Amino acid sequence: MTQCTHDCSSCAQNCGERQTPQSLLAKLNPHARVQKVIAVCSGKGGVGKSMVTALLAAATQKAGLQAGVLDADITGPSIPKMFGVHERAQGDQSGVYPVLSPSGVQLMSLNLLLENETDPVLWRGPLITGTVTQFWTEVVWDNVDVLFVDMPPGTGDTTLTVFQSLPVDGIVFVTTPQELVGMIVEKAVNMARTMHLPLTALVENMSYFTCPDCGKQHDIFGKSHVQEIAQKFGIGTTARLPLDPAIAAAADRGGVEGLHLSTLDPVLQAILALKK
Repeated sequence: MTQCTHDCSSCAQNCGERQTPQSLLAKLNPHARVQKVIAVCSGKGGVGKSMVTALLAAATQKAGLQAGVLDADITGPSIPKMFGVHERAQGDQSGVYPVLSPSGVQLMSLNLLLENETDPVLWRGPLITGTVTQFWTEVVWDNVDVLFVDMPPGTGDTTLTVFQSLPVDGIVFVTTPQELVGMIVEKAVNMARTMHLPLTALVENMSYFTCPDCGKQHDIFGKSHVQEIAQKFGIGTTARLPLDPAIAAAADRGGVEGLHLSTLDPVLQAILALKK
């Protein structure tokens, strides 16, 4: 027998020294309860990922369930502003408590911990990923039925940390019609597939613009590719969201909970149907 290297991942021997692979999942705060974790991802920034996260969380709350949002976009946190929340999070010996939106959505974001919400976050990767993990291990999520994780764009350190450290039950991918964006979102989809994570839905944001005068739909950013991308990767649920100035205006004034986009209903139903 060759000398043991103690690297069981590269060894075919079934000896008594063989070790079971260790889970990388971080432990949830013992005072917290979370039923489902849904990661909302995009291949690049500027496609409306945070908007989709906020809309899904608000819709979950309206459906009579308890929603939460973990803002993992540490250097570009926008979730609190969309919900009109500007107060600071508080904590005690049990952990840090989420701040509640007007409708009761539980929110945790770095902006809720900063002295001034416009202060820049000049951190390197390990500190950023450590903070995201702490939002899971130290925050007292109060009986959350669906926790949405607003991911940073791309496939970097933070995305990898969330996929490995949190028990992700489903992933919603957000894209826009441009072929370049579609190509980049495929990188994020392939990352999730490589890590054997469930691909729940694909949302194409800014998919079309409806003329307020004639009612005709215009493909401002090109022809939709959502169906062909979904078919290519076996994603069963899709949605197309309009390019609508009223949506952006509502988010800017902190009124995202007043919006309802019926085109997102199939995505929410797919999320609620996921087995834990």
